[in-house]
Amino acid sequence: MYPSRFLLPLFFSLLIFYASCAQNRASSTQKSPQNTSSEAVVKEENLEKVVKTTAEWKAQLTDMQYYVTREKGTERAFTGSYHDHKGKGTYHCICCQLPLFASTTKYDSGTGWPSFWQALNDKYVKEEADNKYGWNRVEVLCQRCDAHLGHVFKDGPPPTNLRYCINSASLDFKTDGK
Repeated sequence: MYPSRFLLPLFFSLLIFYASCAQNRASSTQKSPQNTSSEAVVKEENLEKVVKTTAEWKAQLTDMQYYVTREKGTERAFTGSYHDHKGKGTYHCICCQLPLFASTTKYDSGTGWPSFWQALNDKYVKEEADNKYGWNRVEVLCQRCDAHLGHVFKDGPPPTNLRYCINSASLDFKTDGK
């Protein structure tokens, strides 16, 4: 067992962490969409569907981006450009530029893909059941262009306990203030 001199600091560290998470969650519920001065805001009218032909998507996207977003593929773990990215800004859909995730909600899940504990706005992503290969997963798609982004799992950190496990190939990062 741990000596008692280590338990008290550990207890207070956890208490501060959970209080911080609760405060962040309370403040994010007051904002619609979650927004700081450095995060993008999209108006409802910008959610009009983007529809393109296969040829148009192939002309716009790299082979990997097309495979992931249009064919519901997955890039290999630890190979994407954003799995270890630490910039401050917003991650947008590579297909239609809808802002999807804030860098403030990104964390290292150790899985090899960019992971976020919350979407920028629940209206910007949609979730669908994905039971391929005998797995019961929840697929995450861009609301505006139906691009496959990745999957969401219920094993993430507080305050949401969600892990949006997203392919780097489906994202375009924009630095704050630029």
